[in-house]
Amino acid sequence: MDEVSRRKGQVYLTVVYDLERRVLLWVGEGRSEEAVKPFFTEEMGRRRCATLQVVCMDMWAAYVHRVRECAPQAQILFDRFHIVKHLNEAVDELRRCEMRRLTGKEKVAFKRTRWLLLKNPWNLTADQQERLSTLVRWNTPIVRAWYLKEAFQLFWDYRQPARAKTHLEKWMSSAIRSRLEPLKKFVRMLRSHRDGILPWTKLRLSNGALEGMNNKIKSISHRSFGFRSARNFIAAIYHGCARLPLPAES
Repeated sequence: MDEVSRRKGQVYLTVVYDLERRVLLWVGEGRSEEAVKPFFTEEMGRRRCATLQVVCMDMWAAYVHRVRECAPQAQILFDRFHIVKHLNEAVDELRRCEMRRLTGKEKVAFKRTRWLLLKNPWNLTADQQERLSTLVRWNTPIVRAWYLKEAFQLFWDYRQPARAKTHLEKWMSSAIRSRLEPLKKFVRMLRSHRDGILPWTKLRLSNGALEGMNNKIKSISHRSFGFRSARNFIAAIYHGCARLPLPAES
């Protein structure tokens, strides 16, 4: 279950995919509890809702509440892509705050480092790796945040729930002790959503593979220069992404 922007002003659609078949199941206007209710009550029905085993989503409270009400037996798994996105936003927020505070040589050294700090190390070019190795010698909050970001990524490699939980708890304690406010805020979010994060070690499901489908939905809107109504946009999404049967040739 995910959201896509319909137009500017935080106006969204909710999209539901089948993760196994990677096919679009349903699109609804809005992302409130009432907006997603028709998927469970009309599209799925009580009997099929009872067969749901895992629902992968971001940490939007309306989605969580509706799933727990309509499919209480389903395991909620918070999407890895969105968790990493929140972490990167925390690191970037800290970088921007520190850039306003730094002066002189430090400020020059950290200019144009946003993507250098957020990219995965294995995606860096040789020049970027060399520059990053120079930056991490500085004992600044930006560098400490980068080290914490990289340490957190180890969580995704664990397959034993106990070890994954231990790593997560130790990481959260380290982030709190760092006294970096954006990361402390991220830790508070993790602690309130642990029940939907730790199951990753066994389920290993993510919406990341379906981000291409969301990009396809955006391209549908761009090709049409937007839609006047949500109804027309939703119809175009179904035709472009839902594998609807083609009419028989005469």
